[in-house]
Amino acid sequence: MQVPIEITFTSTKASDAVKALVEQEAAKLDRVCDHISSCRVAIEKKARPQRRGNPYRVRIELHVPPRHTIVAVREPTDSPMHDSLPVVIKGTFHSAKVQLRKLVEKQQGQVKVHPEQATGAVVARIFPEEGYGFIKTPEGRDIYFHRNAVLHHDFDRLRVGTLVRFEEEDGEQGPQATSVQVLDKAGARITDDSHVPPPYGWEQ
Repeated sequence: MQVPIEITFTSTKASDAVKALVEQEAAKLDRVCDHISSCRVAIEKKARPQRRGNPYRVRIELHVPPRHTIVAVREPTDSPMHDSLPVVIKGTFHSAKVQLRKLVEKQQGQVKVHPEQATGAVVARIFPEEGYGFIKTPEGRDIYFHRNAVLHHDFDRLRVGTLVRFEEEDGEQGPQATSVQVLDKAGARITDDSHVPPPYGWEQ
């Protein structure tokens, strides 16, 4: 996964094998959505013996720009008593994947198609330390984008003047670029105004 995974264990011992399984399952989510901004996994074992169901509770929380949250939870009563923890983890990630796929399909359905997206636009301003920037379209519009919206981990390649292609959706604060794709590496050196604070409401 492109972002660090936060894993917590409650009333059960953390193990490298379980951590590796979580990372493996989380990596599969990137194939569905390549701009997940955070992933938290909580694994808990109930102290009391279970008369039915499984002693494990697994909760996965994903955040997807602009401000979407996906939560998948597998309660002890949702799994057969003899299911192992790996089986419960895989089942919970499957539920998260189904929700994530629906969100991606919804986002793609809401994408606005503009001529400049097909012909390309340029990076007008970029704030590397803060992790965001603005794209200038041929018609003069400024479109905000976050580093997690840049495909193929290419945010660090961006410079003022870099040619890009993007998709657009309506965020809570206005138009926002998604699926930003670098079309060339050329670009002017970042200017001094790259440290200007973001407009009100765009803080991540």
